[in-house]
Amino acid sequence: MAFVITEPCVGVKDKACFGVCPVDAIQEAADCPGETPRGDAMLYIDPDECICCGACEPACPVDAIFDEDMVPDQWLSYIELNAQAFAV
Repeated sequence: MAFVITEPCVGVKDKACFGVCPVDAIQEAADCPGETPRGDAMLYIDPDECICCGACEPACPVDAIFDEDMVPDQWLSYIELNAQAFAV
């Protein structure tokens, strides 16, 4: 289980979540080793690096970050999008 960045981040990329992640699991598309289907339009969370601390969720000003088990139905595809960004 990990946290996931979803649709509200697209086009925003506020980065308030960067500073609160204790393991640097949040990355920009350019820093992701895998495919970023949404390209550079959003940020991604590495599901293997995320320690599920939850610090990023309240830091997001557009409410785009969810625990994987709490992602709203309309954004479930973002679970796989975040994983693809770090698949090598």
